[in-house]
Amino acid sequence: MEIGIGLAVLVALATNLAALLKHRGCQDARTVEIGRPMQGLRDLARSRWFLAGWGLAAVAWLAHVAALSMAPISLVQAILAGGAVTLAVLSQRLFGDTVGRRQWLALVVGAVGLVLLVVTLPRFHGSDSSFSLAGILGFEGGLVLVAGGIALAHRSERLTARRGVLRAILAGLLFALAGIAIKAVTGGAGGPAGVAALVAFTIACGALAQYTAVAALQGGGAIETIGLMGLVANAAQIVGGILVFGDPLSPSPLGIALQITAFAMVCLSALLLPAPLPRRARAPAAA
Repeated sequence: MEIGIGLAVLVALATNLAALLKHRGCQDARTVEIGRPMQGLRDLARSRWFLAGWGLAAVAWLAHVAALSMAPISLVQAILAGGAVTLAVLSQRLFGDTVGRRQWLALVVGAVGLVLLVVTLPRFHGSDSSFSLAGILGFEGGLVLVAGGIALAHRSERLTARRGVLRAILAGLLFALAGIAIKAVTGGAGGPAGVAALVAFTIACGALAQYTAVAALQGGGAIETIGLMGLVANAAQIVGGILVFGDPLSPSPLGIALQITAFAMVCLSALLLPAPLPRRARAPAAA
């Protein structure tokens, strides 16, 4: 478990740096569209920033899989969430981006909330990879329905100004779907057929997540987009660790109260991360 925790710390740093590199590369490429995906992909393939970010993300993903095989998913994802503050530091130091007080507050509140959630859990033993078929089908099915609802909302003209935020949330949900499936694969339950189905599901969700993430990165700021994707993905997988893989909740009333507070902090962080919409110009006063 100690090795898995160490890997999770490295993954947190590498994932944030990779996302910032990909965000820089996405800015010089044509918008990725479902109807014409190859045009945008060709532009991305020519971007050294994006290729560097993609390569680093691939290495981080392999380390993430290794961490999930050694430690409980709730613990791994909490460490990744706690590393969200490094996103702002890297963005400022390496890319010269401006990080506002609101975004700093959102990242810190979200990271503290997710870490508080796991700190209040009882002591872990082993990797906690066992699960029931009904549990994982129910949880993953619920996430699919939520993701479908976000995808439909994205097409609404009333939410045009928030499409970047919706894309980031959708990408985070898709990454969570893939992450839960990967954790289940490490448990090896269901035999070869079950593992093959989970691998196929992981590949499908991972591909959709990458596409959606690129679209979100092209249309939004680095901090709010990357931070929101990570927050949604980590929070969903921590809940999945509890509901699917049986990661234990706190046995004391105080611990339960702290965990409720932690979830409230995560929700507050998600509300603070997106930049506020500009106020509509006031109509001139009637003569």
